[in-house]
Amino acid sequence: MFLSVLLACTPADDSGADRRPHDSGAEAAARRVPAEWEPQAAVWLQWPQRWESSYEDAFAHIVATAVQYEPVHVLYNDADTRASAVTTLVDVGGVSSAVIGGAPSDGGFMLHWDEIPNDSAWMRDNGPRYVWVDGELRIQDWGFDAWGGAFGDIPYAADDAVPTVVGEQLGLPVDDVAIVHERGDLEFNGVDTVILNWSVIGDPHRNPGITQERAIAAMKEQFGVTRVVLLEGTPAGDLTGGHVDGIARFLPDGRVVVGDCTAESACQPGDADDTIYDDSARRLADAGIEVVRWPFAGKVRFKNVWFDTDYMNWLVGNDFVITVGFANPETDDAAKAQLEAWFPGRDVYVFDTRESWYAGGGVHCHTNDQPAE
Repeated sequence: MFLSVLLACTPADDSGADRRPHDSGAEAAARRVPAEWEPQAAVWLQWPQRWESSYEDAFAHIVATAVQYEPVHVLYNDADTRASAVTTLVDVGGVSSAVIGGAPSDGGFMLHWDEIPNDSAWMRDNGPRYVWVDGELRIQDWGFDAWGGAFGDIPYAADDAVPTVVGEQLGLPVDDVAIVHERGDLEFNGVDTVILNWSVIGDPHRNPGITQERAIAAMKEQFGVTRVVLLEGTPAGDLTGGHVDGIARFLPDGRVVVGDCTAESACQPGDADDTIYDDSARRLADAGIEVVRWPFAGKVRFKNVWFDTDYMNWLVGNDFVITVGFANPETDDAAKAQLEAWFPGRDVYVFDTRESWYAGGGVHCHTNDQPAE
């Protein structure tokens, strides 16, 4: 999650400066992180609880759409949360009671209910990181301390435990990584490259004493990548430190999309945010990656806050893409057309996610994709 009005989170763990990642196997193990556009076994999410109920409607649209293309797992914390999810899925998402009860969707896929304790609705960040290690799919459990404690004092222990519980449920081995880092700050091409923001992983409230050299080494060690591109900078109001899924996203053809402020957007050419996007584009180009700029074509006002019409927080699934929407037909329709061009052969959906956006993030932030084995 990465926007200006974000949910509250808890203070960081300051247990030590040298928090070296646990190595689960031989150092020479062949490792690869699948790209998000590769075949998936399921999409997972944590249903919003009472204090996050304002964006349940967006979740209903995400679930109702994704379950037509692949299995969907809905984590719920208690009976009240599940009951609220069922009501919203039926009334807003149009999901049939049969599918909710365990029958396949029209697309032939199941909706799974998983009673797994969780604290928030941002499973991209606290959920599993799937990695192929010597031909075996494994889960990595990176530390989660609720975004470095930037938002206050709320629980996060259940969120931090989710990867281990999911691994037990799936029968996948789980490897602990003793570095605090959210998945929303990891962007992979599925081959040899990861992009992340140093302002996130280098946050002293997350990882006191970590150096850029150690962060780069950890990326190579844990993910098997040979190219690590560190961006830097925190857009205004972004208390996560600047998750990369709000700045730069890989496309299946190897290019990277980077946002771009315009005269029509809330951020403006030449301002501090624009400088971050421009610097990110330069760093990526210097690393030998072709960059595509996606101009923010407008701005919308919601609950007295102005937002760029920024559609970069998309979810890619099996034969579909879902991105955020702003109830602004001109820019929503243009974003849909652009994503259809970038992801040919996939159906593209744009849903009104202003409540979720105002609360702190978009479709990508809320979802966690499980690769096919």
